[in-house]
Formats: sequence, C-alpha cells, structure tokens
Amino acid sequence: MVVFPNAKINLGLNILQKRPDNFHDIQTIFYPVMIKDVLEVVENEKFEFINTGLKIDAPAEKNLVVKAYFLLKKDFNLPEVKIHLHKIIPFGAGLGGGSADAAFMIKLLNEMFNLSLSDKKMMNYAKFLGSDCAFFILNQPALGSQKGDVLEKIELDLSDYKIIVIKPYVQLNTAKVYSYITPNKNVEDLRILINKPIETWKKTIKNDFEKVVFSRHHEIADIKNLMYKNGALFSSMSGSGSSVFGIFKRD
Repeated sequence: MVVFPNAKINLGLNILQKRPDNFHDIQTIFYPVMIKDVLEVVENEKFEFINTGLKIDAPAEKNLVVKAYFLLKKDFNLPEVKIHLHKIIPFGAGLGGGSADAAFMIKLLNEMFNLSLSDKKMMNYAKFLGSDCAFFILNQPALGSQKGDVLEKIELDLSDYKIIVIKPYVQLNTAKVYSYITPNKNVEDLRILINKPIETWKKTIKNDFEKVVFSRHHEIADIKNLMYKNGALFSSMSGSGSSVFGIFKRD
C-alpha cells in the first residue's frame, strides 16, 4: 500500500507559557499543504526499512515511521513489513514532515490490516509520537492548543490562493529555538484573527519564533521580505522554521 504524507504550515504561532513538563502551551492554526513524501508498506519475511530521496541522518529505530509501526505492533498482531519512505519534505523546516509520515503510517496500518481504529484512537496513538502528529490524522485546518496536540476544527479554505514555500539551506533545532523564547499570554485569539480578511493578517497574525530566528538568520527574514515584495498577501515562517511561506492571489 502506498500513501503520500503531506506537509503543513502554521498560520500564526503564539507561545503562551512554559509547562511543568518543560513543553510549552501554544496556539496555532495548522493548514495542510501539498508538499508530499511517499510511504510504501508491504508484508515481508522480516522487518525492513528503506529510505530514499532526502537522506535521513539517523538510525532506522529513531524514525517516526518505524516508531509508529512498533507502537501499534504492541497492541495488535501485525505481520513483519518492509517500509519504503521516500523523503521530499525537507528537514528542519517547520513543515511537519516527520510527524506527517508517522500519522500516515498509523492510518495506513489501520486500513491495510483492518485494525478498526477510530480517528480518535489513531489521534491518541499519534500523540505518543510528537506534538503535531495528531493533526495529520484528520489532516484538515485546525486550531492547535496546549502542546499543539489538542485540536479544534476550523472553517478555512485557501484553495483560491497560491501558497509558495521556500526552504533555505538553514536547518533549525526546535528545542534550541524554544530556549530563546519569552512566552506571552497577552495575545489576541487566533480564532478571531483568522476570520478577518486575509489582507489584515500581515498586521495581526504573528509567529513568535520569527523575532529570535530572524535576529540570528537574516537570510530567513530576507525570504519573508521577498515574498511581500513579490505581492504576497500574507507571509510567515512556518513553525520554528526555517521555511517561509507566502500566500498569493492566483493569476
């Protein structure tokens, strides 16, 4: 079976407070974009993991796709499989590529082996693997709160617009970027801001990571400025970076 895990962008990202578990409470809007990996799973005599495309610089057992398989194998009598992951979504980009791969793996295994897992149960499994993994189970626009793993469906359709994503060579470590942040609870609710005309977002919707990242990596700030110079209605860094997206009117 073959599936195509897609990336996401963040429309706004407010870092509200540090939690007792050393994570942070956030508020963000996740929106799926059609930059896709390729994930294939077939039954096999022994477990096997193959990576093509962008090279994953980590042992197989640390890959979220592999972790997803063994997480479900603990609760279900899954056969041995061969996993082929072709990576296209870049790393260190704030696009959620690894999280998408993990969530799509859960959905694939559920369908392939008739596990009869509900969306809610698949989301609960996904939460074990990463804070934004659960988003990719339903894979539709959602407001993320707490660690980003508590999701609320929102009505948002950007299909009439063109979304361009640029990933510079810079790779950022999320934990390190968080260490630079001073949380702030006093922000306007993204539920309200996102329902205003897209032309207003430039002045109202912010990504709290941008200030600390742009001060250290001017080339990322330059990409955002380039988006606006070329007519973007709204541009922002996605997640903790380093990719920047722009939303444009279609020609």
